[in-house]
Amino acid sequence: MKVLLIDDHALFRDALALLITQKLPGLSLLQAGSMAEALQALQADPDVTLALLDLGLPDSQGLDSLARMHDAAPLVTVVVLSADERRETIIAAIEAGAAGFIPKTAQGSVLDNALRVVLDGGVYVPREALDAPGGQRFAGLLPAATTPLDLSPRQLDVLRLLIEGKSNKLICRELDLSESTVKTHLGAIFRRLDVNSRTQAVLAAARLGLRLQPRSTA
Repeated sequence: MKVLLIDDHALFRDALALLITQKLPGLSLLQAGSMAEALQALQADPDVTLALLDLGLPDSQGLDSLARMHDAAPLVTVVVLSADERRETIIAAIEAGAAGFIPKTAQGSVLDNALRVVLDGGVYVPREALDAPGGQRFAGLLPAATTPLDLSPRQLDVLRLLIEGKSNKLICRELDLSESTVKTHLGAIFRRLDVNSRTQAVLAAARLGLRLQPRSTA
C-alpha cells in the first residue's frame, strides 16, 4: 500500500519516513511538505490509501487541513500528526474523521502500534484522550464476531462508518437505509457503549480496541 507523509519540517519528515519504512517495510512511502504538494501527490497517484497529516502546515492550519484532505481524497484514511496534544484537539480530530492521532512527541513504538491499529481497521487514540481508569490504552484488536456489544451486523456496519467519521446522510447513502433507521441503530449503539454522542462512541470503540470487519451484505 502507498502512504503519503505530509509535514513541512524536512528533517522530521525524513526521520519519520525512515522509522516508518523500518517498522513497516511493505509500505511505499511518498512525501509532501505542504498541503499544495499533498494535493498534487494525491492527484498524481490515486493509489495512496493512507495519509499522515501534520496539522501545522505553512499553507493550511488545524482541522481545515483534515477537511481539505477528506474533500480531495474521501477514500484515503487520514491519521493526524501534531505537536498539539491537548485532549480537545485530539477529540476534535477524531470527530472530524481522522482514523488516528499521533503526538509528535510519541516514541517509535507508539507510532508502530498506531499504524498497525489503523491498518487493521481500528482507530488509534492516544492514552491521554481516553477516559478509562488509569489511562487504559487499547485492550487489543478484537474481531467483530467476538465483541461483547451484542450488536446486529447492520449496527456494526453503522458503527464502522461512524468510526470513519461519516455523517448520518452518508451512512444512509452507503447502507441504503432511511434516516430514521440509522438514528435507531445509533441509539442502540450508544446504549451498548454507554455513551451519549458520536464522539464518545468513537472514543469508546477505541478504548475497547474494536476492529470492525468489512460491512455485511445482509
